[in-house]
Amino acid sequence: MAYIIEQEVVKYVCTCGLLKPISKLYFCRYCLEVRCGFCVCHEVDSHFCEKCLENMPSAEARLKKNRCGNCLICPSCLLHLSVRAATVGPKNPEDPKATPRKVVYLHCLMCRWSSRDVGIPDQIAATGGWPERENVYNVRLSEIIEWYKSVVLLEKQQKLEKDKKKQRKYMSFTDKTGLTAEMIRKRIGLTEPPNPLLKTKAKPLEGAIAKEDVEELPDNIFTQPIKLNEITTVQQRLLQPEWQPVTVDKLFPIHKHLSVKQSLRCRSCEHNVSKPEFNPNSVRFKIQLFAYYHIPEIRIVTVEPLRAGQPAELLLKFINPTQHQTVVTILDLSSMPELIQDDKCSADTSTDDELKPIEKEPLSLSLTQSASLLHTTLSRQPSFTIKPRQTKQQVGADIEIPAANFVLPPRDDAAEFDDSGENYNFNDDPRLVKWRKSNKAVIKLQITPSTDLNLGDQVVVGFVMQHIYTNTIATSVEKDKEPQKCQHKIRVFLSLGNLLGSSE
Repeated sequence: MAYIIEQEVVKYVCTCGLLKPISKLYFCRYCLEVRCGFCVCHEVDSHFCEKCLENMPSAEARLKKNRCGNCLICPSCLLHLSVRAATVGPKNPEDPKATPRKVVYLHCLMCRWSSRDVGIPDQIAATGGWPERENVYNVRLSEIIEWYKSVVLLEKQQKLEKDKKKQRKYMSFTDKTGLTAEMIRKRIGLTEPPNPLLKTKAKPLEGAIAKEDVEELPDNIFTQPIKLNEITTVQQRLLQPEWQPVTVDKLFPIHKHLSVKQSLRCRSCEHNVSKPEFNPNSVRFKIQLFAYYHIPEIRIVTVEPLRAGQPAELLLKFINPTQHQTVVTILDLSSMPELIQDDKCSADTSTDDELKPIEKEPLSLSLTQSASLLHTTLSRQPSFTIKPRQTKQQVGADIEIPAANFVLPPRDDAAEFDDSGENYNFNDDPRLVKWRKSNKAVIKLQITPSTDLNLGDQVVVGFVMQHIYTNTIATSVEKDKEPQKCQHKIRVFLSLGNLLGSSE
């Protein structure tokens, strides 16, 4: 059987309504929702250099303009610069006892760019200390930054004065101490200590003065032939916005940008769905709730030639990635509303038919809480409910929904290498399940392309996959608690190929 490896062929519908392959989705085990990269909160955990693996805090990275102080990249091809050693003559050639000395310089192994091409002097040690190019507008930029900081502080001062004039009818309370520090200070008769930074006034900034005398263009600008190998590209100029060199002889090495390790947080319950290790040497994750490890994966095995109005056979492979047995049911798209996704959960029972729905309570942060609670988590974005968008995927074929469901055993890594006979007593319908091994099963579906399609149009079929997810997260303080089972539904769309002409 020929497998279709392309991931974009099988797409799952995210909670927000976007179509994504399963490799680009996350599954929150707390609110039981599928999340993509656009409906999660991105938080930066650490900054590091991917070449020297130097880790630095956020404050230091901000001061260094998010660049590494040791690693340099080539200004021509943007690859890493290597340090090459060379031997030069002694400082005093007339001294008979003088020996040649070793120096180092920067060299690109890709485009052969060298620091000697732009006149950077060679260094004795290879540990850094390369001369930096000064910006002639550095003083002006510093003045503008300081002026904007004073403007921001002045706006804060005016906002605080307006808040003091407003009389609050009700007191604000906190969960830990009851009264806030501001209310306690008012009760005992103390005034709020003024912030010395807010009393500063915005210093007047001298505006830029336009020049009346502009340098004229050279006479040979329209007659001299252009040498493209001596002129920099737009990308090379934008990488050095302070100077924007026009010719290649003014290209200087660029400090490498820092990379970040970021964690992803669910916007509904504020739990992490992905969190890497803090150490830049490690590629592991502390939390790795990818949908690939919780939701059954669907692969297209084979499909018969697609012709308008004629039924075709479709074979799909379902893979169970979890360590628990699950039951998969194929439903029609009309069984799941477009903008509402219902999940039915219950405690673990003896049979799967006894699953009872329970209500989910998302742990979202209300915007009506006191201001003191909101300011305690300034580094985290406040959670809010994302309004799903309508999926605009057009379905071009009808699918015959099977009446029976099928069971997927738990994942067993050792069974992948066991070719001995496997006996399953699942009482599968032979018209539905055609093949199974370990945690995989191949089912057969009948599809009929629509007669409204034109020759060569893409045939897309969709259905709802309902599977039983076993949630092992503790939801109560009871000692003898059992795993929680949930009936999770997700919409799936398959791109089967182009429509063919009628058979002769």
